[in-house]
Amino acid sequence: MLQEFVDVLIIGAGPSGCVSASFLHKNGIKVKVVEKTKFPRLVVGESLIPRVMDHFEEAELFDSLNAMNFEKKLGARFIRNEEVCVFDFSKKHGDGWNWTWQVPRADFDNTMAQEIIKKGIDLEFESEVTAISFNGKKSITIVKESNGSLKEVHANFVIDSSGYGRVLPRLLDLDTPSQLAPHSAIFTHVEDINRPEGEEGTLISFDILETEVWLWVIPFSNGKTSLGVVGPTEFINNLSKDNNTTEALNKAISRSDHYIKRFGNVPFSFEPIKLENYSRSVKQMYGDGFALTGNSSEFLDPVFSSGVAFATESGILAAKLYLKESQGTTVDWESEFTGYMKNGINVFSTYVKEWYTGNLQTLFFHQPENPEVKEKICAVLAGYVWDQTNPFVKKHNNIVKNMAYVINMEKALQQNKEA
Repeated sequence: MLQEFVDVLIIGAGPSGCVSASFLHKNGIKVKVVEKTKFPRLVVGESLIPRVMDHFEEAELFDSLNAMNFEKKLGARFIRNEEVCVFDFSKKHGDGWNWTWQVPRADFDNTMAQEIIKKGIDLEFESEVTAISFNGKKSITIVKESNGSLKEVHANFVIDSSGYGRVLPRLLDLDTPSQLAPHSAIFTHVEDINRPEGEEGTLISFDILETEVWLWVIPFSNGKTSLGVVGPTEFINNLSKDNNTTEALNKAISRSDHYIKRFGNVPFSFEPIKLENYSRSVKQMYGDGFALTGNSSEFLDPVFSSGVAFATESGILAAKLYLKESQGTTVDWESEFTGYMKNGINVFSTYVKEWYTGNLQTLFFHQPENPEVKEKICAVLAGYVWDQTNPFVKKHNNIVKNMAYVINMEKALQQNKEA
């Protein structure tokens, strides 16, 4: 069997894998990337948040992505019947990027993959990891190539950025149920033939159909728009009796007063794809000789577009810690990797949970707006969830539900007075 020897094997060529590979390569580490699919490929996760831009810049991938002229995302809009709440990333607590992109992931991921190939990184498409064994921190990974032949890849470290493929969690029995309630999504793309001129046509929007059910609208610079509905799995399954995803998504769109005219009779570019019970978690995020990044470890929910940002955050962090370790410095993976990532994941998990309880929606749509509160929430939505100067990060466990409680009490008192 053919053998290859590298410093780091990276499984998956999505954003997490490319950021890891590019960072390690520029620091003199011999890297190999194996990707099961052939690019370009269709992937969900088309809305980014500003924190991710820090990672693209540090990994020296920003320029190639910026040259693609993807739609700029300056904030996010939330709609509930006649109520509208718009977050502007330039009006947030603390420092950080004020914009990001809305991207067709097929083009976006392929741009990064081709860029790391240009840098001289060994990237193999249509190569599937079928087995792995560890001897201390060193590993031997069996890779099945596109022609069906097998080879051994010997590595000092493995970064699993395989996303929903979840290679190491499957092979090493690391999967564990998510703490989030089961939700599912159905999405597709359309030629946005009724797109309004100006800002309205470019805004990413979340249209709330019920407290736990919402429609996403993500316009791209190529004239297409991504449409998706998210809700409790039982609700999503009941949109169509025979699991007809086209019927289900059309039914969801028909319930949107804001978007029925724009998308009601527009044909879908492909049969809508269903993602059922998408939230994921793992028993551990690292082990001797490996680290799990992105969706291969934790995936929360698409509501605040955190997926790619957590993928690249964990990807570049794993790369930095391996580099540090390879230079002879002791790394405490429990605190420096798992602890750090869990801190950010826990903040975002709170916001996802409080979105679905309705408490966060209460804060979003409360009038009159409190600019200071809005700026602090905006920083969380931008992905700066490790900033302890922000009370909406530091006190995330209670601050949203407590403020929602006060607002609801005030409303009830006002209604009693008027009665």
